[in-house]
Amino acid sequence: MHGLTSASRRAIDLIAVNAANLEPTARRLDANARQWIKASGFRAEPGTFCALPDAKGQVHAALAGVARADDVYALAALPQGLPAGDYRLGTQGLKLDPLRAALGWGLAAYRFSRYRKPARPPANLVVDAATSRKVAPLLDAIARVRDLVNTPTQDMGPADLTAEVAALARAHRAKFREWVGAALLRANFPTIHAVGRGSHRQPRLAELTWGNARDPHLVLVGKGVCFDTGGLDLKSADGMRWMKKDMGGAAHAIALAGLVMQAKLPVRLTLLIPAVENSVSGDAYRPGEVIRTRAGITVEVDNTDAEGRLILCDALAYAVEKKPDLIVDFATLTGAARVALGPELPALFANRDDVAEATLAAGQRESDPLWRMPLWQPYLRMLDSSIADIANAGPSKHAGAITAALYLQRFVPDTQAWAHVDVYAWNDADRPGRPRGGEAQSLRAFFAMLEKRYT
Repeated sequence: MHGLTSASRRAIDLIAVNAANLEPTARRLDANARQWIKASGFRAEPGTFCALPDAKGQVHAALAGVARADDVYALAALPQGLPAGDYRLGTQGLKLDPLRAALGWGLAAYRFSRYRKPARPPANLVVDAATSRKVAPLLDAIARVRDLVNTPTQDMGPADLTAEVAALARAHRAKFREWVGAALLRANFPTIHAVGRGSHRQPRLAELTWGNARDPHLVLVGKGVCFDTGGLDLKSADGMRWMKKDMGGAAHAIALAGLVMQAKLPVRLTLLIPAVENSVSGDAYRPGEVIRTRAGITVEVDNTDAEGRLILCDALAYAVEKKPDLIVDFATLTGAARVALGPELPALFANRDDVAEATLAAGQRESDPLWRMPLWQPYLRMLDSSIADIANAGPSKHAGAITAALYLQRFVPDTQAWAHVDVYAWNDADRPGRPRGGEAQSLRAFFAMLEKRYT
């Protein structure tokens, strides 16, 4: 699974090299191998490989060019490039970290296969049991994010998304409940209902609870907009094309909850997934409407395409009522975060320096980086409303990621530790280990941070 396998009698040695050690490594090989390396023009450039045949033309070893021995993606070009078979890290050449090598290999072996079979099976990397136990849960969680985000909306609507939460609850003997349609209004989740009411598929809020009541309480929240047309403030065709991925925050929160429960971290866990479609219909919510949120704060709808923060604010208010140790929310919230930081670097906002610093440090250790952005309070004026406590957007195009985070912060008191991640959850193009489509970003960083915080 994930391109990893247990001990194999026929495993082929994989020798990691760079330009500096290619020649001394080659001198330890036989004359035929040296001649083949020279004839093939292999120069140990990162991402390249040279399969070495034996006298019968069968591959008996392979050289892999790497830039850095500690790079998670050092071998990521190989699972889909090498001939099918089993490979193992050789004793010659550069010494790679087996955990990082296995993680990168597994990330590269992934293919989304729900609607189309992969063209070929990946090559396998042989790993020991300890490595498999450490890496397999991470690969499962990342594959879960990728699969959920890649699935088109006809198969990943609000009910399908909350069904994932229900399945996760069953798998870990957790409690599950959800509010659907008008039940959201009766339970005082008005903004979730307002955003989702225009769709033929009813809006929902799913809740999973797990763990010992005596343990620190952790709440994870994920934005679950299963498709975002922009509502009556309609997106362009280009802007709407990939909006199946607007539930990427929910996918991250679901996967992280699974990691927490599988690792049996000593926490009391609550997972909250508001799941909606932002659609155009006669019942769609309108620009200029004022909604009284669960927290009692009134919000003027300046833009129906700023819907993610609306569904999150009710979920955050509900989370705050529980007075947990920490709240973390994930959301594909703003294009402004991508303009500021690009597609690979999630924006981290936090109202506690210790939480931010611990998460950033974990991201560095795990090669899963984030970048902290400021909760710059003066910009809250950009969300002023003349008739309500706050607007969900404003006329200024400046600081869009910051103002979105500031909007969410209005629903989190200063006494409550909270972190917000504005994540892209997507790869625009194929790269080794990072196939085009849905992607987990900051998932490993947050899990490592939570492991250290709670153990």
